[in-house]
Amino acid sequence: MKRILQCVIVVWAFSSSSASAVDIRFLQYDGFQLVVDCDLRSATRFSYSIGPDSNNLKRRSSFSKDPDFPSKCQQHSGKSYNQGPEAFDRGHLVPANHLDHLKLGIRESNYVTNILPQARNMKRGAWLRTEEIIECYREEGVLQVFGGPIYSTERDRDFFTESHGVRTPSAFWKVIISESDNIAWIIPNTSKARRSKLNEYIVPIKEIEVVAGEHFQSIDEASKNQPAISSWDLPDGCDLS
Repeated sequence: MKRILQCVIVVWAFSSSSASAVDIRFLQYDGFQLVVDCDLRSATRFSYSIGPDSNNLKRRSSFSKDPDFPSKCQQHSGKSYNQGPEAFDRGHLVPANHLDHLKLGIRESNYVTNILPQARNMKRGAWLRTEEIIECYREEGVLQVFGGPIYSTERDRDFFTESHGVRTPSAFWKVIISESDNIAWIIPNTSKARRSKLNEYIVPIKEIEVVAGEHFQSIDEASKNQPAISSWDLPDGCDLS
């Protein structure tokens, strides 16, 4: 059974004498972790460690709510995002393929807590390419993976607030840390984010820390301002299954 820790953070509004509380909950699933903002009904951060591939379990095709997590913190439905004028998929934050050695974990990856609206070309393009990079380089040693959505103040693409109760992220960030290297991206959640453009989305780790409020203690401070030159190439013969 997973462990759920609730943490209520009080944020003072300096423009008034009132204060508001943000309901943040930490979910420990089998093989990955989520930080969920209940007001957004959205995970705001995911993380997991991944080593050499050891199995090839298949995931379910359907999505569902987590039966052990408060409904108020989850999307209304696991149904597809088909209400907007643009094409959006149910995009995994942590992909099932990276959990295909864990019977419970691969099932939990299809909970709505682990999905958000992702532009179809982005999900199947630049975002998928980052997942393929992880799938290949996991064979060379343990990787630490972190990521999450970025929300803007613009609301013109929030097509799913009524149907699912969730906003549409403007972008997604991801960081991969290996024993010898690291790389980070901020990928716009648009149809233009094809796999061929992944190098355009490389950013320094320091930018992730500023935008996402993260702090990566394992990375040397001097190197945080140096972005990777290019995305890691997929090695020949890499098994992506």
